[in-house]
Amino acid sequence: MSITPMWRVDRDGSMFTDKKAAEEHDRMLELADGITAMLEAHFKIDEQLAEEIGLLMSRNKEILSRAFKGKPDVLQEIQPDSNNN
Repeated sequence: MSITPMWRVDRDGSMFTDKKAAEEHDRMLELADGITAMLEAHFKIDEQLAEEIGLLMSRNKEILSRAFKGKPDVLQEIQPDSNNN
């Protein structure tokens, strides 16, 4: 019998066999929480919609970073997530 170490992300209960992947996922969720809080503080927005926008932005932070640096055409690379429709 073999033992496989697992890392669980407390924020959403996701399980990972790789510690680095678990930490990266946790940082992505932390960023999403921050974006959600910022949206709710600045706009009258539905909580669920704010969470979805936060997750979308945090999952695509590299593409958004390039867009903010003067390459808005890269936003075309962000594809709709079939799980959130």
